[in-house]
Amino acid sequence: MGDSWEIEAKALVKTYKSGEKVIRAVDNISLDIKRGEFVSIVGHSGSGKTTLLNLIGGLTRPNSGTVIINGIDLWSMDDNDLSEFRNRKLSFIFQFFSLIPTLNATENVLFPMTFRDSKDDFCPDAIKLLDMVGLIDKVDAYPSQLSGGEQRRVAIARAFINNPEIILADEPTGDLDEETETEMMSLFKKMNKDKGITFIMVTHNLELAGQAERQLRMSNGRLIAL
Repeated sequence: MGDSWEIEAKALVKTYKSGEKVIRAVDNISLDIKRGEFVSIVGHSGSGKTTLLNLIGGLTRPNSGTVIINGIDLWSMDDNDLSEFRNRKLSFIFQFFSLIPTLNATENVLFPMTFRDSKDDFCPDAIKLLDMVGLIDKVDAYPSQLSGGEQRRVAIARAFINNPEIILADEPTGDLDEETETEMMSLFKKMNKDKGITFIMVTHNLELAGQAERQLRMSNGRLIAL
């Protein structure tokens, strides 16, 4: 196990049943990612991209195989330790915003800090992050008062609040216009370069994928280099 690898996924398999048929959503995938890499994964809908991302992030248990992050086997931990590990080391930008409707933008950004000692300590960081995604005038707005693109940007800001080492992003710019998409990609690349955050980005957009340091493609549950 090389020290330079931050993420080591070995022989991952995830199957689902569809009636009598068994779907191999992830079919014996091994993948090593170095600390600070920016990796994109492209593929058609149903190719297994999101399932692979969820396996790497410890959200979905594989049928077989291992995921090792910083030398720690995710599935050797109990649920509480795994949840704490994810909260401190990883962040997710999900395909759907998953904002809490009763919280304003600042509170939604702060939500991952709920289980830390004091969310108040992170409030200036939340406002700074909202400014970075162009929402300084929306810090008190509730999700119902935000457009889809603005909600997406709140979700992006939220991903950075816990100073993650790794960000797993599933179609992170899916609801954005072209100009804002360019701005958010610039932010991702800046955070990757300046803070050394490892990015794994799933997208169907070949142009976006091409901006990553390394590009991979998924097809029928298997991973191939572009």
